[in-house]
Amino acid sequence: YFYSHCLNVSAASAKKKKKVKKVSDEEVGEIQQSGDFFIKPESKVASLDTSQWPLLLKNFDKLNIRTAHYTPLANGSNPLKRDIQDYVRSGFINLDKPANPSSHEVVAWIRRILRVEKTGHSGTLDPKVTGCLIVCVDRATRLVKSQQSAGKEYVGIVRLHNAIESEHTLARALETLTGALFQRPPLIAAVKRQLRVRTIYESKLIEYDPERRLGIFWVSCEAGTYIRTLCVHMGLMLGVGGQMQELRRVRSGVLGEKDHMVTMHDVLDAQWQFDHNKDETYLRRVIFPLEKLLVSYKRLVMKDSAVNAICYGAKIMLPGVLRYEDGIELNQDIVVITTKGEAICTAVALMTTAVISTCDHGVVAKIKRVIMERDTYPRKWGLGPKASQKKMMIQKGLLDKHGKPNGSTPSDWKSQYVDYSYPSPS
Repeated sequence: YFYSHCLNVSAASAKKKKKVKKVSDEEVGEIQQSGDFFIKPESKVASLDTSQWPLLLKNFDKLNIRTAHYTPLANGSNPLKRDIQDYVRSGFINLDKPANPSSHEVVAWIRRILRVEKTGHSGTLDPKVTGCLIVCVDRATRLVKSQQSAGKEYVGIVRLHNAIESEHTLARALETLTGALFQRPPLIAAVKRQLRVRTIYESKLIEYDPERRLGIFWVSCEAGTYIRTLCVHMGLMLGVGGQMQELRRVRSGVLGEKDHMVTMHDVLDAQWQFDHNKDETYLRRVIFPLEKLLVSYKRLVMKDSAVNAICYGAKIMLPGVLRYEDGIELNQDIVVITTKGEAICTAVALMTTAVISTCDHGVVAKIKRVIMERDTYPRKWGLGPKASQKKMMIQKGLLDKHGKPNGSTPSDWKSQYVDYSYPSPS
C-alpha cells in the first residue's frame, strides 16, 4: 500500500512539474510578442559595490579620489591571491596558545613546522596562560612591534584566601582598580622588576562562587599589564588576600578568539596536508595575510610607479597619491597601500585629509615601518623630465658626479633647481 501510495504521489508531482513548465513556455512566448528587448542608454555610471571586497580594499569606492590617472603594473598581487610560498611568508596566525609551553617555545615550534626563517609574536603569555597569541611569519614580523603595544583583553579567575561579605564587594574592588595603576612585575616575570604604571580601561565581574571563593572577571587593559599582580591587589583591597588561579587572553589588538583562532594541531595538519597532498586550502585558512592586522588604520593608496621608491625609503609625496581616506589627522598612524590592496608601509601622517585635497605638492606622510619587500615592483624613479635632464648634465660635465653644481653649471639651473634631498640653508 505504502509503495503504491508513493508511486501515485511521485506521478502527481511529475504531472504538476510538467504543467508548470508548459505555462512558463507560453508566458515566454507572450512576453516576446509584447515587450521589446534592448539595453537602453544610461547617463549614470553604475557604482562599484566594494563593501564585500577583502581586507584593505573594503569600501574602496568611499575613499576620496585625488586622481584616477596612473599606469597599472603587472607586478605584485592581491594579498589573498599570492602564491602559497609568498602567502605563508607574509602572513600571521591567530593562535590559541596551549597551556604549559612558553610563548617562546610555541613560536619556535611554528617556525620549525612552517620551515620559515623568522617568526615573532604579539606579546608574551606565561606558560600556564592560554588564549590569543598572534604569531607573525617572516615578512609580517615587521608588524610585531605594533601588535605588542596594542591593547589586550583577558578573562581570569581569582581565588580569595578568605570569605568576603558578598559578590558586590568583589565587584566594587574590581571597579576601583581601573584607570592608571602602579604595578611591580611578579617574581617570575621575564622583565626587570621595577615599579611601572599601566592603565586598565574597563573590567567587570562575571560570576562569583562564595563556597570555593572563586571569582571570574573580564579585563580590558594596556599592553604589559600583569593580571597576576592585579589579583593580588584585589585581595589586598578586600583585606583577605588573593591570587590568580587561571587566565585566558581573549583579545590581542584587533583580533579576538572569535576571529579564526587556530590550534597548534591545525598548523601542523595544514602543513602536512600541503606537503603530502599538495592541498593548500587548509594552510590558507590557518594563515591570514598581514593586511588583516591593518584594517583599522586609515588608508592612503599609491600609484604603482611610486611603490618601489617607498620600499627604498623615499618620502611619501602628494603626486604619487591616488586615493585617501576621510578623517586623517596630523601625526596619526596610517597604512600606505597599492591599488591591489597590498600594504607597502605604515606611516605617520603629516597632512590632514583637508590639506591633501587642497594641495598639489608636498610630503603627505613620514614612513614608520616598510612592510613590502624591495623590488616587488619595478624601479620607476629617475625617469621624469628633470631627472633625465640632470643625468644628461652629469654626463656632459655640467654637474659633478653627485649631481651638485660645479664651475661649469648654467646659472639658470642653479636658480630654478631645488634639491629636496638636502635641507635649504635658510
